[in-house]
Amino acid sequence: MNAGRTRSGPAERMPVGPHPDAATAQSVWDLYPAVAALPQAQSEALMARAAVVDLPADALVFDERQPCTGFPLVLSGAIRVVKAAPNGRELLLYRVSPGETCVLTTGCLLGRSDYGARGVTEAPTRLAVVPGAVFRQLLDEPAFRDFVFTAFNDRLADTLALVEEVAFRRLDERLAEHLLGRGNPVRSTHQQLADELGSVREIVTRILQGFRARGWVALAREEVRILDAAALRAHARGGSPTIPPRR
Repeated sequence: MNAGRTRSGPAERMPVGPHPDAATAQSVWDLYPAVAALPQAQSEALMARAAVVDLPADALVFDERQPCTGFPLVLSGAIRVVKAAPNGRELLLYRVSPGETCVLTTGCLLGRSDYGARGVTEAPTRLAVVPGAVFRQLLDEPAFRDFVFTAFNDRLADTLALVEEVAFRRLDERLAEHLLGRGNPVRSTHQQLADELGSVREIVTRILQGFRARGWVALAREEVRILDAAALRAHARGGSPTIPPRR
């Protein structure tokens, strides 16, 4: 695993951080019970070899075709894992929040292969990075192994659901559902919404303007305010809300 640059700069290897202090170790145990359940010797070995890395928002954690050298435990912030196309479009695969694992990293470490997608921090993010060799040793412990593979299975199910969404649902239905899951108001640019849905800004803007014409949303700079959640919800389910468009 490599990190330490913003998305506009050249790739760098992840900066070597300090080992976790007592407070950071406690955060690891609180967020990752499978680590806390390790025998004392293994837990101490993990803390002795892990490195704490602090990254700013929009920093590249890993990129396609980079080797994976460590297993990140997210202590704060979040990582967006995206698949990028040559034309610059991105599809959000999943997010890694505190207490969760990056299954792409898991697969790369197990298969000793390079990354097939990109990971970018969404906010200032703190990681405790476990070296790959230590990660493989910990898989001998049943509790840790079950934790890793349960997370792998759950994320695989989520990814299959994403494939189904992209392949079989209309973008306007997906956008309606996406807005409902982001709070109110939704503070995001049209480009960010497009990236998260695997589309392009122009199409998302056109759909949002259609929602506005029906009176479902109000649009402002980097903000979408939901005015009629019930209509959006019905539209997301493929229904036909009987709300006349506003002129």
